[in-house]
Amino acid sequence: MFGGGLVSSVPGNSPHLRKSGSRPVVFDIGELGNSGDEGFLHSLEVNEMKGVSSPLSSAVAIMPSPIVMWRFKVLLFFIWGFICSKIGWDSVMRMSVDLRDLFLYEAFLYYNPLLLVTMMVWLWGVNLWVFSQTNVNYAKIFELEQNHLTYQEIWKSATWMTIIVPTSMTAYLYLYSHGEVSLAASQPVLLYAAVAMLLIFPFDIFYLSTRYFFMRTLWRIVFPLQASSSLSAISFADFFLADILTSMSKVLSDLERSVCRMVHRQVATIAWFEADSVCGSHAVAIPVVLVLPYIFRLFQCLRQYKDSGEKTTLLNALKYSTAIPVIFLSALKYHVFPDRWTNIYRPLWLLSSVLNSLYSFYWDVTRDWDLSGFTRIFKFSKPNIFSHLLYGRKWVYLWVIGSNLVLRCTWTYKLSAHLRHNYLTVFAITALEMIRRFQWVFFRVEKEWNKMSSKTDVQLSMSNTSNEEDKLLDSNNYHV
Repeated sequence: MFGGGLVSSVPGNSPHLRKSGSRPVVFDIGELGNSGDEGFLHSLEVNEMKGVSSPLSSAVAIMPSPIVMWRFKVLLFFIWGFICSKIGWDSVMRMSVDLRDLFLYEAFLYYNPLLLVTMMVWLWGVNLWVFSQTNVNYAKIFELEQNHLTYQEIWKSATWMTIIVPTSMTAYLYLYSHGEVSLAASQPVLLYAAVAMLLIFPFDIFYLSTRYFFMRTLWRIVFPLQASSSLSAISFADFFLADILTSMSKVLSDLERSVCRMVHRQVATIAWFEADSVCGSHAVAIPVVLVLPYIFRLFQCLRQYKDSGEKTTLLNALKYSTAIPVIFLSALKYHVFPDRWTNIYRPLWLLSSVLNSLYSFYWDVTRDWDLSGFTRIFKFSKPNIFSHLLYGRKWVYLWVIGSNLVLRCTWTYKLSAHLRHNYLTVFAITALEMIRRFQWVFFRVEKEWNKMSSKTDVQLSMSNTSNEEDKLLDSNNYHV
């Protein structure tokens, strides 16, 4: 700008003007000015040799390393956890023994849906981390855009969820125990309202494209029969997310009960503990919400059969239909005479539970997974301790099959409304179902990956064959 063209660079070994692994800092003498600027550069070198830091070098040198920042964040996280635990424990101990269990039951049902969702987000981040280490093109499998979330971004979101949800729960406990009932009642309401607003927020903040993809996929799950006539209208992501929702049906039912209390202004009260109330444990809405994910998945299978004509989709639809008797037969306990429940409906409920568990287990092992050979999903591209422990190990298959059978059977406990009085047991079983679905994801995605790879190989083979035939025909025409 000032007519200078001479370029001078500060020595690359300067610890103040460049960070490790970065490019050398280059100064344009013509941009800096005349000999006074050269003197300035010379003074920087002299100060560096003397150990005196200039303002410019100090501004760059005070940046902490990523490891220090990570350790500082972990320290803050543990301090936050200790403070929340301390405040929550002291708040619970302030209450009378008679109301303590009832109050914890209420607070737990408000916040356990979001706690379970947070857990699922953490586990999904682990899934994506493994896929990235094994070079699985999950973006192509799920038909994601180029700017899809990485596992680091998933974990970042899960970290904020881990902080916000327990903080709101701690505030609820503290305010209620200190007599601020109205303020305590506002905590879960504000939290759920913030989550809803965040999902539908139309501005380009907090991963707008990902939120739009999620909402669009939910819409296709709820209304699968309204999609276009092409088979691609129902993608693998639609089926996959619908399967995840079946595992989270208990979360949806608790979410419905929480919203019901908020709408009827029963938050931070004990009025809703009446079992026959509109938001009570005997409400008809509970089995209806429990069965919705299975109905959605059933309609997806019917839609897939309409598009493709594959009879296996009807067998898959039959699997989801076996969950419907389990849910509604269990709910009949609160609406029939006790002797009829004991002699008629309870045996039918047990029979339908066994059928649903065994059929679902059979479908997982023989249809959703490909156990014909050792899985490639744990073969990392770089040496890793997890790959060494998991890849090619027989105990992995024994564990996955055995745990899947046990957890498929215990999942019936969650689907049964008449067994939901022990909320801690139901929460533990739901958390275990999240873990079962977490390990199910690896083998389900790998099967889809193998299917896509085999199609690509077949297409390449057919392309090479056609090219060879064309060359042969051209050769014959030449000789003729």
